[in-house]
Amino acid sequence: MCIGVPMEVLSCDGLVAYCRNQEEGREQEVDMSLLGEQPAGTWVLVFLGVAREVIEVDVLDQVLRARKAMSVALEGGNVDAFFADLIDREPELPDFLKEEKRESCAKNLN
Repeated sequence: MCIGVPMEVLSCDGLVAYCRNQEEGREQEVDMSLLGEQPAGTWVLVFLGVAREVIEVDVLDQVLRARKAMSVALEGGNVDAFFADLIDREPELPDFLKEEKRESCAKNLN
């Protein structure tokens, strides 16, 4: 399994960007051929040195929390604080599944 690393574009020259990994402070060249040239300040999700997706700040926060939670879990720690938005609530079905569930329930009532 490959885990994406969020990186900030510092500069971009065609299909090669110089990016920084916020977690480690490490800078590296990143292949931008899947996304094209991106302006400085753009956040991208990088897999094996290749930028695969432009991400917004809210997604960046989720990815950073999930990566930190993974580290804590590997050390045997409690990860609830990293997923506060998911604790103590029922999962919500996507709209298309809600409709299927309604139809299924209606058939069962008949």
